Amino acid sequence: MKRLFIIYIGILISFQLFAQGADSLKMTTVKKPDKAVAARPVSSRKIKETRMKVEKSIMMEDTLTNEFLDTLNIKRDTKINDYSMIGVQYGVGLSQVMWNPSQKQDMVFMPYNFGVTFTKYGKMFGYMPYFGFQVGLFYGQEGYQFEYNEDRNYTYKIEGAEKAVIDIIELPVLAHMHIDFWNMKVIANIGCYAGYRLGIERFPGKTGFVKDELVHSFKDTDRRMDYGIKGGLGFGFIFDPVEIHIQAMYKHSLSSLYEPDHYSEYYYRFAYPSNIIISAGVHFQLTKRTGQTKSQLKKLAKEMVYGNTESTDR
Repeated sequence: MKRLFIIYIGILISFQLFAQGADSLKMTTVKKPDKAVAARPVSSRKIKETRMKVEKSIMMEDTLTNEFLDTLNIKRDTKINDYSMIGVQYGVGLSQVMWNPSQKQDMVFMPYNFGVTFTKYGKMFGYMPYFGFQVGLFYGQEGYQFEYNEDRNYTYKIEGAEKAVIDIIELPVLAHMHIDFWNMKVIANIGCYAGYRLGIERFPGKTGFVKDELVHSFKDTDRRMDYGIKGGLGFGFIFDPVEIHIQAMYKHSLSSLYEPDHYSEYYYRFAYPSNIIISAGVHFQLTKRTGQTKSQLKKLAKEMVYGNTESTDR
């Protein structure tokens, strides 16, 4: 029995010596690290951060497919965004002039008023999504037509003309307000404009006479630059991404048609045109009006799964 025990102990010692020899042999065959690499040790924190970034990018690329993101339950936001539009408008108008001294006159129908607009919506004070601004470029007409005055037994004339139509180009800048409901909106505009009177046509009427050189020409005392105030109300039909707007606008010029002293330097006369314009416009949304875009939804899905990755990467 003692002999068997001694043999068993000898076998264990032999296996232990054999294992130690194999480990020493592996250590001698390992290549020594390069001195340049060993001179620049990498911290364990840096290694850990790099490994986490690589693992996160691999996981996001492998798992965040469009099909996977579509399975997430994300509440879609229906609030109105800060969006913009371009549009074209056409309208007709009625024009008259505020005279000083006052004169008896009729409204003149103006069949041409058209232009292009750019509208940008934004939130007032950062949270009221009902405001914006609108700029445009328009061609229009303004003018006057005197009516027979029975009390004075004559029709007033300017340069022998009972009627005149003036072509004008203008640039309006308006504050734009809107309230959206269902697929409609209520619109209000107010602002100012600057313009230039391009041409004029004078009509003698029944009792007048216009010199040939003045039928289609301005006089030196006529004012060509125009400016004033403009505003109105309307409503719109929304067919995303297209909107149709119907508006009634009022425009009042603050620039007289002629120099105040063109008749007399002692007695000034003024003539301020004003127009009522009914227009229809088609507007095209350049950005999404409501809800979230696909990129916004994908970002929300990533945050739901992995948290805010932007803050963790910093």
